[in-house]
Amino acid sequence: MKYLQKIWTDEELLKISHLNSPIKIQEFLFEIPYNPVAECRSPRKILQNPKAHCFEGALFAAAMLQNIGFQPLLLDMYAINDDDHVIAVFKQGKYWGAIGKSNFTTLCFREPVYKTLRELVMSYFDFYFNTKNEKTLRSYSKTLNLNRFNKETWRTTEQDLEFIGDFLTQMKHFPLLEEGMEKNLQPVDKYLLQGSLINCVTEGLFKPE
Repeated sequence: MKYLQKIWTDEELLKISHLNSPIKIQEFLFEIPYNPVAECRSPRKILQNPKAHCFEGALFAAAMLQNIGFQPLLLDMYAINDDDHVIAVFKQGKYWGAIGKSNFTTLCFREPVYKTLRELVMSYFDFYFNTKNEKTLRSYSKTLNLNRFNKETWRTTEQDLEFIGDFLTQMKHFPLLEEGMEKNLQPVDKYLLQGSLINCVTEGLFKPE
């Protein structure tokens, strides 16, 4: 913890002092705008200019989780006809939870009540869909411990961190569906789709028909 405190400036430590639990980290990500720019900024840059997309939000959450005693772990969820989604995962006792940033309101926080990572990822399955009403989640990665990138100062660098995303997507992924299941998937109910897109509509990223 002392090592981590030295990473941040006094001003930054003051800004993040209230982020002392997973749900408070999630609430911070809920409150900041979605970043539509194709870039990948460090947690320090997010503190300086509070906005984040999915991957930036996961990096920020992992850094803040490590500040309060968790490992900085990311997990990638792979989808077809859709964007991947990256979350920061944490373990309390024997159970997994997650923090995320997304335009879709249903793809963010998960309570630490899941015995396995597969259970955790499956909690996203029915809520992971595109605007064509297709359920798109297909696999998930092994966890990536961001400490392996400490030499690249991933928490505070001015450099773009897209290389971490590339590394994550190339890791081993585990399929969620068995052969034949995909053709039987039902389209998403229009009311669930509309409810999930509240964030997109609010921020002007999607116009409902």
